[in-house]
Amino acid sequence: MIYGFIRDHSNEFAVEKMCQVLNVSRSGYYSWLNRKPGKRELTNKKLKLKIAEIYWQTRGRCGSPRIHKQLKKEGYHYNIKRIERLMRIMGLKAIQKRKFKRTTNSDNNLPLKNNLLKRNFSVTQPDKVWVSDITYIPTKEGWLYLSVVIDLYSRKVVGWSMDNHMTKRLVIDALEMAVLNRNPSRGLIFHSDRGSQYASHDFQKTLWKYGIISSMSRKGDCWDNAVAESFFATLKTELIFHNKYQSRAQAKRDIFEYIEIFYNRIRLHSSLDYKSPEDYEKERKTSKLCV
Repeated sequence: MIYGFIRDHSNEFAVEKMCQVLNVSRSGYYSWLNRKPGKRELTNKKLKLKIAEIYWQTRGRCGSPRIHKQLKKEGYHYNIKRIERLMRIMGLKAIQKRKFKRTTNSDNNLPLKNNLLKRNFSVTQPDKVWVSDITYIPTKEGWLYLSVVIDLYSRKVVGWSMDNHMTKRLVIDALEMAVLNRNPSRGLIFHSDRGSQYASHDFQKTLWKYGIISSMSRKGDCWDNAVAESFFATLKTELIFHNKYQSRAQAKRDIFEYIEIFYNRIRLHSSLDYKSPEDYEKERKTSKLCV
């Protein structure tokens, strides 16, 4: 009611009633109406626009910590509490995670490998340790299966493969892409779960061909491959759960864009001091050349 009076300030009766309700003078009301916005108010307006730009560019995937870091990178040095407050006012919050089931089938009679990784996820050089896993994406045509290979050094997805079936070919294709992209030295450790795809003779033969050493999680222990698990949780939270795919082709297009454009090159990772994998690798490479 009062807001309607304020908007209709040309109506003298409305102004008179509004001033009575608020217990203010007419001169005080007109003084407030004509005042220019302050510096902080103007700054907040600009900051809101920038926050909204980052939020919608990332499709609602970023909360206040990542938006704060991105603003800082772009020269906007404001306290994170201010960012949080403005996001609350704007009704913006990061997409929340949901649980999903696992796809690993370790009940097979294939030869298994020891756990060489032992949850040591901090790697100081590129292409020394890769981790891999498989997940599924629902579409109206049926399941689409995705395998990824991640470099623990930068958390970059260096290889991936998608198919209608969860076979050994799926993981071999992801590995072949990673090798083509990175050309690693012999002795690299490749960590996975105990699924039949990774334990298969053909996959182990492909590892041997490139001089890559196989490492496998302990049975039923998802924490041994936590980085790959975390990637899939993030993918599903930020993309899959918010789309109902009509076809596998549609899902493939979105997943390609998410991995190659957003995740590897734009998304800020807390484990990388809020840098994208691509930026992290470039900065570390440049700093080594300057030494």
